Amino acid sequence: MQAQLRPGRIEDLAALHALEERCFVGDRFSRRQLAHLLGPANAVTWLLVDGESLLGYGTLLLRRNSRRARLYSFCVAPEARGGGLGGRLLERLEREARERGCEHLSLEVRADNRAALALYRRRGFRLTRWLDDYYVDGCAAWQMSKTLADEDSATDERRVSLS
Repeated sequence: MQAQLRPGRIEDLAALHALEERCFVGDRFSRRQLAHLLGPANAVTWLLVDGESLLGYGTLLLRRNSRRARLYSFCVAPEARGGGLGGRLLERLEREARERGCEHLSLEVRADNRAALALYRRRGFRLTRWLDDYYVDGCAAWQMSKTLADEDSATDERRVSLS
């Protein structure tokens, strides 16, 4: 797949809503909530697209005067899973958070979503808290977090330590 990453726009609302309906059973965003996230919310959404097909999206919530961001929603279409696209999308969202001055990124993930837990762990997220009965169906969640090191600074630090 030749998926491209690009920022979400209000014109993507119908495709986002359709993907949300396909991928989530209970805890999913309504069309109105998605429109808010694409519009007036202090949030940013990145999309994975292949031509006209929406393969995934991720939304960061940002707080004014805060160095913390929250991965509020993350979704990859079932047919696009397992090929590294989720990792690419997550990497782009992390870069977006860093570019906006954030130093920490947190998220919540279903305790029974092994694939997502594995992806987040590979990207350096750590389990921070167990959340009982978090989702509408009663499933628990893990809260996870990550410190966002500036990659350029980290590279410079490695160069200094090697000299």
